[in-house]
Amino acid sequence: MAYFKPEKIMEITIGNGVKKTKYPLLQTYILGFEAGAFIALGYLLYIRITAPLIGPLEGLSTLIGASVFPIGLILTLLAGGELLTGNMMTVPLAKFAHEISAGKVLKNWTLITVSNFFGAIFIAYVFGHLTGLTETGIFLEKTVHIVEHKLDATFLEAFLSGIGCNWLVAAAVWLSYGAEDMAGKIFAIWFPTMAFVAIGFQHVVANMFVIPAAIFAGHFTWLDYLDNFVPVFLGNAVGGTIFVAMAYWFAYQKQEGKPNIQPVPLKKAKI
Repeated sequence: MAYFKPEKIMEITIGNGVKKTKYPLLQTYILGFEAGAFIALGYLLYIRITAPLIGPLEGLSTLIGASVFPIGLILTLLAGGELLTGNMMTVPLAKFAHEISAGKVLKNWTLITVSNFFGAIFIAYVFGHLTGLTETGIFLEKTVHIVEHKLDATFLEAFLSGIGCNWLVAAAVWLSYGAEDMAGKIFAIWFPTMAFVAIGFQHVVANMFVIPAAIFAGHFTWLDYLDNFVPVFLGNAVGGTIFVAMAYWFAYQKQEGKPNIQPVPLKKAKI
C-alpha cells in the first residue's frame, strides 16, 4: 500500500481545508447531512451489535462494538461527506498556512455543525424512534446506559474526553490523506477510530445521535443534551486544532516559507 510522508500529507490537508470553505452552500449542507447520518448509522450498528452480548461475551462487547463503529467515518471519507470533527483539524490547518481567514473557519464549523446535527437526528428519529431500533428491550437499555454514562461526566471530564476523541479522529483523517489506495485509507481510518470508541472518549457528532435517541424514547431532556454538547464540542475542537493541526504545522512547515500547496480539485469531495 503506497503512502505519503507527513510533509506531503500536510500539503494535501491544507489543500483540502481550502477546498472545504469554497463549497456552495447546498453542497456543504448535503455533505454535512450525509456525514452526520453515516456517523449515526455507525453508532446504531454499535448498539445493535453490543446490546445482545451478555454473559461470557459481555467483556468483549466494547471491543466488538468499537470494531464496527468506524464504518461511519469510512463512509464519510470515502463515499463523501463533511464531518465537523475532521474539519476541526483540516480547516484550521489551512488557516495556519495563511490560505483562509479565521472567519471562514468559524463559518465552516457552523454550517457543518448544523448539517451534521440534522443528519444524525434524522437517523435517531426515523430508525431509532419510528422504526424502534433503539427503543425496544435490550436495545433501549443499552442506549439509555450509554447516555447515562455520557451525561454523568462533569464539564471538565467531558471536555478532556472530547480532546482525546478528536486527537484520534483527526489523526485518522490525517492518515487517510496519506494513503493512496482505498484499502490503505480504510486501514488508516479504522484503527484510530476503533481506539477512541474502545477507550470511551466522547464525539460531538456521535452524541448528536445517541443522546437524542434516548430523548425520543422518553429519557433525559434537551437541556441535558446541551450541557453535554458544549464541553464535548470544545474538547473536540482543541483535540483536532491544537493536538493535530497546530502540532503538525509547527513540526512540518518549511522553514523558508509556506509549503507547496496543491489544492484538491473541487470535483472530489473528501474530508
